[in-house]
Amino acid sequence: MEIDHEYQGKRDYPNLFSPIRIGNIRLKNRIIAAPTSPSMITADGHITPEMTAYLEEKARGGVSVVTYGEAIVHSATGKSHNKQLQLDSFGVKQGLAQTARAIHNAGAYANIQLSHGGKYGGLSSVGGDQQCCVTAYGPSAEVTPMGEVKEMPKEMIYEIIDSYKTSARLCKDCGFDMVMVHAAHGWLFSQFLSPAQNRRTDEFGGSLENRARFLLMTLNAVREGVGPGFPIEIRISGDDLTDTGLGLPDCIQVAKMADDKVDLFNISCGNHEDPDVFCRTHPSAFYERGVNVYLAAEIKKHVKTPVACVGSLNDPAQMEKIIASGQADLVELGRALLADPYLPKKALAGNAEDITPCLRCYECFGETSKCETVKCTVNPTMGQQLSSKFIPPQPERVKKVLIAGGGPAGMQAAVTAAKRGHEVILAEKADQLGGNLHAAGAAYFKKDIHDYLQVLKRRVERSGVRVELNTEVTESYIKELSPDALIVALGSKQWVPSIPGIDLPHVIMAAEAELHPEQIGTRVVIMGGGLVGSEAAISLHSKGCRCTIIEMKPAVAEDVNSFYRGGLMPEVKKAAVIHVNTRVKEIIPKGVICEKQGKTFIKEADSVLCAMGFRSPYEEVDRLCESVGEYYIVGDCKNTGQIYQAVNDAYYAALLL
Repeated sequence: MEIDHEYQGKRDYPNLFSPIRIGNIRLKNRIIAAPTSPSMITADGHITPEMTAYLEEKARGGVSVVTYGEAIVHSATGKSHNKQLQLDSFGVKQGLAQTARAIHNAGAYANIQLSHGGKYGGLSSVGGDQQCCVTAYGPSAEVTPMGEVKEMPKEMIYEIIDSYKTSARLCKDCGFDMVMVHAAHGWLFSQFLSPAQNRRTDEFGGSLENRARFLLMTLNAVREGVGPGFPIEIRISGDDLTDTGLGLPDCIQVAKMADDKVDLFNISCGNHEDPDVFCRTHPSAFYERGVNVYLAAEIKKHVKTPVACVGSLNDPAQMEKIIASGQADLVELGRALLADPYLPKKALAGNAEDITPCLRCYECFGETSKCETVKCTVNPTMGQQLSSKFIPPQPERVKKVLIAGGGPAGMQAAVTAAKRGHEVILAEKADQLGGNLHAAGAAYFKKDIHDYLQVLKRRVERSGVRVELNTEVTESYIKELSPDALIVALGSKQWVPSIPGIDLPHVIMAAEAELHPEQIGTRVVIMGGGLVGSEAAISLHSKGCRCTIIEMKPAVAEDVNSFYRGGLMPEVKKAAVIHVNTRVKEIIPKGVICEKQGKTFIKEADSVLCAMGFRSPYEEVDRLCESVGEYYIVGDCKNTGQIYQAVNDAYYAALLL
């Protein structure tokens, strides 16, 4: 019987939107929300309403399965981060049950990842700033810079195996449809599998078969806990990406050992705790999307069980190609669903062009580590799903709203205000919308920002907003238009320091350099080693320039969140000679005169880039605000920051209209 495809997406992506059976459940499509675990957890290790709402929205977005990440099965030894869901904590059941129901009611199956941090239960993890357990237990005794690790006793191994069984049964009883055993990313089982970390001489050490014994016994125990047919997923690495850990051939052998014990493989890689490979485990913008898919594709050749892949996937067309070509049976999406939880529904409806792309900026990771919640640069409701259920009702009257500035803040404000029914005029003094996003998205590794700009522009076009380009908003313009409300989104201006020689012809502002690289010579000195200067060096180096960064602070990119910085710094070091604790005294025709520790030197350059930061145009903002009764200030002209501040300010200001 031929099925009438109701949705365009089923024609565009027939494999992606085909069903598949995993154990005793039938998935409606091949998209799973990968395990994530922002720290919206109580100090007792219980789920909060905010966490439930976060997971619920992913289900509403159209995935087949929503997975909660890193639920700790043995909290006395296994907490790897400051705040984690603890499955052995008294009172944990209520939040689990309510979360499973919320996911079901929103149209998806509920999955949960069972985890133990191994030695990181007693060491300070990259995901936290304190030791979570009294003693660190790993496969073998060792002394690390973070503290001493004791060899895990056999009695504890068997106790933890039983805790996996108990926890799996608990999750099933609370309504979860699947469980995932986490055996990757440097946690407990990954440590036991590693020949570099496991130096035991008993039955849990030595050969790969022995090093896998703990994991395989745990999988058997989990099966006892959940019974036959209940889906068990396992996350394993396809490669540890180290010289001393497991390589792809070893990981294939581990997969073959587990093949008859699980219903789904999730193939990742690397080590969450190693800064050098963190940005590959969670691929940064310096990698192609899908960089880790080849690992799943290779393991799939050797097992009979379905295989899911990961790797910063964002494009439904790429996902379709992966499944159609047999590289994987399913795709699991992490950050992509933070940027746009409704990615599956948009793809299914034939509206993939409106998917908000993840910028791979790691603001989500940074916020979880810093504030124990989650946010997204391009999604203003991420982490605020609970409060977003109570968005103000439609306004009582339609207002004429003037928005001054067509950068990311202005465009977001315009789309949001128009959606609420207001008459919106978006005025931009340049000949195109986008503001600083044009320069920010120009580098080869910033295509995600370029794509985001195109999404915003399309939304403005479809919203019914009246766009006035080549139009500067002045007091007289406001008086003539007579708006009911004004949103000031003027953006910021690059700061030009009062350095002698700053007006010489070979000096160029960093934004102009990104937009017009043809104006740049071969030898480039970059004044300022913040994010803008560091990324400029990487971009120009790729075009053949020899770059030098002059930075007054002790380090470059010092204010960038640590997760993004981990991927950024190796690229910066390859791209530029870096002088820190150094200032530019004067710019001269043949380069710059620098001073460091009281000594001066000349750094020759064909071009000098100024990347000394941005300044808000406060005087201009104040003049415009004096012209109206109701006004809102958003984005960089309120306080210079990153795209997140601009988008977030604009969205919530527009809700106040």
